[in-house]
Amino acid sequence: MFIDDVKIRVQAGNGGNGIVAFRREKYVPKGGPAGGDGGRGGSIIFVGDSGLTTLLDLKYRMKIKAENGENGMPKNMFGAAASDVYVKVPIGSVVHDLEKGIVIADITKHGEEVVIAKGGRGGRGNSSFATPRVPAPEICEKGEPGEAKFIRVELKVLADVGLVGFPSVGKSTLISVVSACKPKIAEYHFTTLAPNLGVAKAKDGRSFVIADLPGLIEGASQGAGLGFEFLRHIERTRVIVHIIDMARIDGRDPYNDYLTINNELETYNPKLMLRPQIVVANKMDMPGAKENLEEFKKKLPDLEVIPISAYTNDNLDILLYKIADLLDTIEITDFDSPVTDEVVEYKFTPPVEKFTVKLASDGVYEVSGPRVKKYFDSTDLENEEQVRLLAKRLRDLGVDDKLRELGVKDGDTVRIFDYEFEFFD
Repeated sequence: MFIDDVKIRVQAGNGGNGIVAFRREKYVPKGGPAGGDGGRGGSIIFVGDSGLTTLLDLKYRMKIKAENGENGMPKNMFGAAASDVYVKVPIGSVVHDLEKGIVIADITKHGEEVVIAKGGRGGRGNSSFATPRVPAPEICEKGEPGEAKFIRVELKVLADVGLVGFPSVGKSTLISVVSACKPKIAEYHFTTLAPNLGVAKAKDGRSFVIADLPGLIEGASQGAGLGFEFLRHIERTRVIVHIIDMARIDGRDPYNDYLTINNELETYNPKLMLRPQIVVANKMDMPGAKENLEEFKKKLPDLEVIPISAYTNDNLDILLYKIADLLDTIEITDFDSPVTDEVVEYKFTPPVEKFTVKLASDGVYEVSGPRVKKYFDSTDLENEEQVRLLAKRLRDLGVDDKLRELGVKDGDTVRIFDYEFEFFD
């Protein structure tokens, strides 16, 4: 089963907690702090695997979760780090963070590793807080939570050449005779429901990967027919081979077919029109094909057309040489960012605020922000010493000054996430 689009949740492991402990050994006076740090939580890592061609392994997994790191132990023993979870995905997989609306990975090489969700850092034990001024602290940290994400994995087939055209124009027949790929071939539309890959080889020894992609129809760029199920895969190809049924077996006009398919490609992604396109007139062994080709060339006199018959293997060597010659001169990166001007554009990226303070609807000021959350998650609120450390960290961050600036007074309530605290000035 060919699966090229899945949604799944990933949860990295939490870091282990640090602990408060002291040395209590015979003949060791004033043993001092001995609380070890917690171990790192496991991360979720995707690995490109050229042996996979579908996302079937991910289709029925609701969630991928890594283990938590172990807590720290006495005698300055650190907790063990959790093992990372490695998930093999096909080459060409694109990973989207659905909550943030961004692409977080584009895996294009065998063995390429990308951290999708990072494990939490382990909390520090009280040994890490010892100073000459405070030689026996009773402070430790909780481990940081691991990243949790709701992701979409989209597979875009990696091929050098993509065959496009209306259904039943002979794409599957062509790939079956120029490679070892044996797709399903039948006399009805949409026989091909998933991309088929094959390795084609010219007689001079040059080889390339060719993809037989599901047939297009008018409106495909808007979702008609197989729509987006096909169009996402053509974005990875370096050369487009546009196959036209010159025998008009289905009664369609070859000229209109040519315009319609190109319009669908341009509507879906204008960059597709930057790729070199080889126009192939197929089924030239059929009655009337030569006359139709002459009419086609009259309407497009400057367009080079290669006449072939995939059924009788006629003129296929010329087509393969033409494809190989084009592939020798271009790379896929040539079409990613077309240069229209030798101008470098610099954009200002504002720094992320360490914290924010806003007035809630109930009249209580709320404090939030990435740095505040980091400090808050590492604090055991049942430990008075750790709460004092949290207060000091927020004060050093500038939270107290901001609250005073907004008019918060001694004894007022301040909310940090779901917890409420009394403000002391």
